[in-house]
Amino acid sequence: MDTIRLTMAQALVRFLENQYIDVDGEVSRFVRGVFMIPGHGNVVGLGQALSQEAHDLEIYQGKNEQGMAQAAVAFAKQMKRKQIFAVTSSVGPGAANMVTACGTATANNIPVLVLPGDTYACRQPDPVLQQVEHVHNLSISTNDAFKAVCRYWDRIVRPEQLMSACISAFRTLTDPANTGAVCLAMPQDVEGEAYDYPVTFFRKRVWRLERRPATEAALAEAAAAIKAAKRPMLICGGGVRYSEAHAEFLHFAETLGIPFAETQAGKSAVDWTHPLNLGGVGVTGCSAANEIAKEADLVIGVGTRYTDFTTASKWLFQDECVFVNINVSEFQSLKMEAIPVVADAKDALPRLEALLAGYAYNNAYVQEAGQAKAKWLKELERLDGMTFEHTPDWAPIINDANADSAKRFAKDLEAGLCQTAALGAINAMMADGDVAIGAAGSLPGDMQRMWRPTGKDTYNMEYGYSTMGYEVAGALGVKLAVGAGHEVYAFCGDGSFNMLHGELITAMQEHQKINICLFDNASFGCINNLQVGHGNKTLCTELRFRGADGLFGDFMNIDYAKVAEAYGCKGYSVRTMAELKAALEDAKTIHDRPVLFDIKVLPKTMTDGYGSWWRVGDTEVSERPENLAAYQDHLAHVKDARKY
Repeated sequence: MDTIRLTMAQALVRFLENQYIDVDGEVSRFVRGVFMIPGHGNVVGLGQALSQEAHDLEIYQGKNEQGMAQAAVAFAKQMKRKQIFAVTSSVGPGAANMVTACGTATANNIPVLVLPGDTYACRQPDPVLQQVEHVHNLSISTNDAFKAVCRYWDRIVRPEQLMSACISAFRTLTDPANTGAVCLAMPQDVEGEAYDYPVTFFRKRVWRLERRPATEAALAEAAAAIKAAKRPMLICGGGVRYSEAHAEFLHFAETLGIPFAETQAGKSAVDWTHPLNLGGVGVTGCSAANEIAKEADLVIGVGTRYTDFTTASKWLFQDECVFVNINVSEFQSLKMEAIPVVADAKDALPRLEALLAGYAYNNAYVQEAGQAKAKWLKELERLDGMTFEHTPDWAPIINDANADSAKRFAKDLEAGLCQTAALGAINAMMADGDVAIGAAGSLPGDMQRMWRPTGKDTYNMEYGYSTMGYEVAGALGVKLAVGAGHEVYAFCGDGSFNMLHGELITAMQEHQKINICLFDNASFGCINNLQVGHGNKTLCTELRFRGADGLFGDFMNIDYAKVAEAYGCKGYSVRTMAELKAALEDAKTIHDRPVLFDIKVLPKTMTDGYGSWWRVGDTEVSERPENLAAYQDHLAHVKDARKY
């Protein structure tokens, strides 16, 4: 057997260079490149290897370990899991910073490869800089924290272990049912140790994205359930997009006349204007989808995990409602006591449709769904046109009793824009094919309800982990995926921006134009709504100076446009609709650097719940009657919720 002597790190990079993926006969490179923040633990061994062995791999310098890993997650998500980035950090805190991003990847079933440096396998220099010592188990390092958030985890303590570890890693990364974050921890001494690797280990290796076929028995059982239903509903999940079953899903819905709703991950698989498309469903859903879901007697979930936001904490659907789940994951297919069809959606939907030939639902039900959508479109117009008036009556605008905070905010920040109106205006000014990305706060709810995607797969919402800080970093990852032909708009609150925006510098460094739409309401507005809506006093959810009565002084008026300009980006300060539209138009002339819109929006001007419920653990005992009332409401909803 022919061999070549390489260090473990050199062998790893050479292996990454030669990994490909076959999707329906189309073969392409699987690993686009590497995000790196050098430090002790990866700068010497892996750093040398990248300098020597990286030829086609693109190398990017990250600014925050979590940030660059979130960029890798967003990239793979936008690429529909057909291409990934590897991400490498130093030992200790550098590695720990990537744990959150791995949670983002695994919760959303998105492949990302993290390569954290590790302490010495030989243990001779212990304790090294940044090492956490565990006196009961000296084999534990910071990298053991990745085990809880990764689909596959390994530590390479001998150079020859790399071979089996890499095969298992890429098996996981290319498995649609079980993909997520993969961690290969690299002790820094082992990175530089050499081994005579078989040359065959570095051959061009093509991983096939297998389409798992449905069994005839499963399809027959699903078809029987569908024929027995009177008020069926489809749910379009992320699996529709990842399997590229867009056309198959729509044909199935149209042929049978079944209305459908979207999850956050499924949104933009089908044109939002389609008559059968009822929009987002669940806690962040709209009235049309939730009204039809509440009366459905059958739900066909395609590629969805049924999170609590999709099911409204299992309260939205009746106990008698039957579920048919089409999913590549056996685990996911069995949720909601469903009839499982463990299969790829692109394979299963046409075959299931064939078993239902000649069968369609009555026009009266389709018309009812159409009427629900028409009612929602009128509400959408209202949300687009929401304005602020300087009058004592805040009821049309403030959907919360906490109007005093909104009035104080308007005074302190000299602002009067409503969040829904600003969101609608940006949406209207985007071009076909432009991509919207978001993750946390009140904006994901507004966007699942209000957003009108500009084309297929142009909505990149991370809502499986809802990671604050994903937005700016993710925009960079999406931009690397879509290229110069389309704009990328990141939607984030001031809370998310303050938490993590270091990759804005990377975007500037790489001349990547991304548009950061920063909605500043000087608060964690979504959580403040949750807090006061369940009977609590406002606590640590507003961004105020400390006043005489604690943290209830003036709102902090931060000039985020100047923050962006300090990095070299173009910044726009926006307080009126006219300023917003002018800024959006001007930004279209900029192509070589990021832009940031500092949009001051009134608190409490987001969308409402539209017939949903979210179980959050209300307080059974309290001195506040508001808490006790919320607990009684909690008990009433729990009583009506499905148990599993």
